[in-house]
Amino acid sequence: MNRARRTGVTVVAALAALAGTPGLAQARQPAEPRPATPTAAPDRRLPPGWQVDGDGSARELVWRAPAPVPPGDARVEFRAGDRLLGIPAPSGDGRTFRLPLTGRADDLPLDDLRVLAGGRRLDGTKNSAADRRRSSRAVPPSAQAPAPLPAGSVDPGRPGPYRTVGGGYDLAPVKLPGFAQPVEMRAVVVAPKGAVGKRPLALFLHGRHTTCYRPGSDEPDISWPCPAGMKSIPSHRGYLQDQRLLASQGYVTVSVSANGVNGQDAQVEDAGAQARSSLVRLHLARWADWAAHPDRAPATVPDAAKADLSRVLLVGHSRGGEGVNRAALDSLYPPPAAQDGYRGPVRWKIRGTVLVGPTIFGQNPVADVPSVTVLPGCDGDVADLEGESYLDGTRGISKGTALHSAVYVVGANHNFFNTEWTPGKSVAPSSDDFREDPEAPDPVCSVGRPTRLTADQQHRAGSTYIAAAARLFVGGDDRVRPLLDGTGRRAPSADPARVLTHAVGARRTGGFVPDGGVEVTGGRVCRADSDPAVSCLGENATGMSPHFGWWDLEKDSGKTAVALKWAAPGTPTTVTSRAPVSLSGARSLALRVFVPPNSTGTRLDVSVTDTAGRRAALGRVAVDGLPGSGRTSSYWAREVRVPLTAATRAGLDLRHVRSVSLTPRSGSGQAWFMDAWGWAPGTPAVRPAALPRVDIGRLTAKEGDSGTRTYHVPVRVFGHGSGTVRFYVVDPATGEPTEKVVAVRPGSSPIDVPVEVRGDTRFAYDVTHDLLVKAVRGAVVGSYRGGVTVENDDPAPKVSLTAVTDRVTEGGSLSWRISLSETADVNFWQPVRVLPVTGGAELSTKDVDPQWLLDNSGDVPDPERPLSQANLWVFVRIPAGATDTDFTVPTVKDQVAEPAESMRLALTDDEAEPLPDRPALTGTVLDGP
Repeated sequence: MNRARRTGVTVVAALAALAGTPGLAQARQPAEPRPATPTAAPDRRLPPGWQVDGDGSARELVWRAPAPVPPGDARVEFRAGDRLLGIPAPSGDGRTFRLPLTGRADDLPLDDLRVLAGGRRLDGTKNSAADRRRSSRAVPPSAQAPAPLPAGSVDPGRPGPYRTVGGGYDLAPVKLPGFAQPVEMRAVVVAPKGAVGKRPLALFLHGRHTTCYRPGSDEPDISWPCPAGMKSIPSHRGYLQDQRLLASQGYVTVSVSANGVNGQDAQVEDAGAQARSSLVRLHLARWADWAAHPDRAPATVPDAAKADLSRVLLVGHSRGGEGVNRAALDSLYPPPAAQDGYRGPVRWKIRGTVLVGPTIFGQNPVADVPSVTVLPGCDGDVADLEGESYLDGTRGISKGTALHSAVYVVGANHNFFNTEWTPGKSVAPSSDDFREDPEAPDPVCSVGRPTRLTADQQHRAGSTYIAAAARLFVGGDDRVRPLLDGTGRRAPSADPARVLTHAVGARRTGGFVPDGGVEVTGGRVCRADSDPAVSCLGENATGMSPHFGWWDLEKDSGKTAVALKWAAPGTPTTVTSRAPVSLSGARSLALRVFVPPNSTGTRLDVSVTDTAGRRAALGRVAVDGLPGSGRTSSYWAREVRVPLTAATRAGLDLRHVRSVSLTPRSGSGQAWFMDAWGWAPGTPAVRPAALPRVDIGRLTAKEGDSGTRTYHVPVRVFGHGSGTVRFYVVDPATGEPTEKVVAVRPGSSPIDVPVEVRGDTRFAYDVTHDLLVKAVRGAVVGSYRGGVTVENDDPAPKVSLTAVTDRVTEGGSLSWRISLSETADVNFWQPVRVLPVTGGAELSTKDVDPQWLLDNSGDVPDPERPLSQANLWVFVRIPAGATDTDFTVPTVKDQVAEPAESMRLALTDDEAEPLPDRPALTGTVLDGP
């Protein structure tokens, strides 16, 4: 039976017809005295802590953690295996997470359930074969840090010549779209004292953290506004060390509070990215006002009139990183007015961004604004280091002149870049986000390991590289570039941290990127995919790779690499471009390659061939793995370079290069090739291109009682020029996306996804039809996700219980019928529970078929006990279109003389409590002859 039949909703999409699958049987069992866990099928139990809650269209999949889950920046996700089921909403207790079963209740796969955040398991179970293999992979008892790099010619971590002065402001709160409560306009300011003339402005935005605390209590709270008796956590004051360093170097710095966003971002589809952008631009607008009218600046803001809004650096931590990225995008390519909290002109110029442990739910980096992304090697929050996409995701989008750098800090966690998130420094309770497992210390990230940084060491490294970005992007000092662009130089102020970098953009030219425009021999193109046959790492990987992190979809053909595997040296892997690649003007060929964590000694010979068939061996590169464990994202590419002098001597036409080859010279091994570019030193000026912007909206439609209506997923294209994007139409029944690359231009309708809704009076679940989008070339994306949500408006049918066979001799089967007052268009689930009898002997666990008992309760007959104590709470399925089904209890015959025994069965609610208006029924088993 297809999905359209069950729900009364049909999608007539341009890309694919969306079909469904049959539902699964499900059972649940009560614990003592409350219900325990449901099972996805009669022979499988759900993990502890899971249940299905609510009635009718309000049903929810619920997970309750054994202890409070501290609010973090990575989204909490429910998954079945690798399939994303959805983003649950957190409850106020910090332990309970609820996912509405809209459009998924009768085909939801409830086996191998997992709770993840940033690729990290939260539910504490390792059930799947892949999890077991990962955890059993051998890792060294104590990992080795990379050797220190040579020092750069300048050290941006040294304080500058200015003394600093502090201040702040607390203005009237602002109303932002999608939020019920106003958001604060509060900030702390640090400025240089005695600086002459206009000074560049650096704005900091913190990430998602607990918003409120009660002095003397460790209880987390992410409400807004803070409840009575609680105080607001000053997360925005956690970057004072960074601000003072920049201020000493001549920058006016401001760090803004975003607790009002953090406390409400679970209410919006983009997790608050647009709201954070609006907040940042509202603050920038105030600084522009104060620069133009110094008398309007608060007296508590030192040197406000000296801020130069033509030289702005944005620094964002975690979700704050995604927020400042969106602010940079919105400043160049304005968002639709209805979704934006800032409506004024853009009176500033953002020269660059620094993104510290950032999220990137939207997968929409700004290609024409330079960036530095700090990736903490021991991040326990955004553990998949998804911020790598701020680099990888810019390739081919625009002109490629903006430098995008990734800075991998070995041994750094997520929280300690902010002192208000650091134990011993914060005013409110805080913790190390890389949580210790006493039974399995981590060889890389456990406290005390040689590779793990202290809080002070980590924060000092963070300050140094924030200052490096400021000096390069705002100050224009190209001497800093080798610290950031993969050249392999270090800033001594960051010692003893081991910091590695790679980059794209700047003066890189050409490009061999395995994105569909290449052919590969001697290796294979792999991608982000749950299928081991096409995925890059496979199930035996130790840890994760930032290059292939999960998105909203488990498959993404836009995240690719070339996988190399060899048993002996000498067999090349060749990547051939279908169009000639120009390396003209380049000094070297820069490659990004990674190998398994903790591995050493991988050697690869590099050669190139031009379109005339001339070949040149460029040299040999060495690549070692990062320190890694099963909990880290250490499959991260190292940048290696070989000079192009040999190609010039061999007479190759560097304007028409056809292929690059990698030949292993070490023993058996593995490697992954990300890309290769012509490289030359220098940091060119960046002129943002005029690009079209794509935003997807969401409609909510009532099903209605009759007639047919068609709704269209709203897709808006604004801006200038033309480009291409990749749309993903998601099947609401299976979660499988259908991809299509489409040209976009302002005012056009690049894709039409009509949703046809047939009204009826039969009960069904809400159905969500999702459309997602990512930029491919010459375009930017704002709201990356939207669709049409069809709300069921019919009440659930009434349920009754009647006896079919309620008196049998042992060996026979008791049976009851569960009936609906009318048919439903979806599988209807009704729980029943075995209750204690009110008089006489009760059937025991040895009086029923043992396989039936195991299938329906997960329990076994021994030790013998009353049947009502055997966790028998079962969800019975009434198939779509049917009005009844039978619940049957097979009994067994024994040789023991017994009196008549009975059992009681009741319809219950989703908390296993008997329905008050539905009497329990009794069935009796007589002793056999």
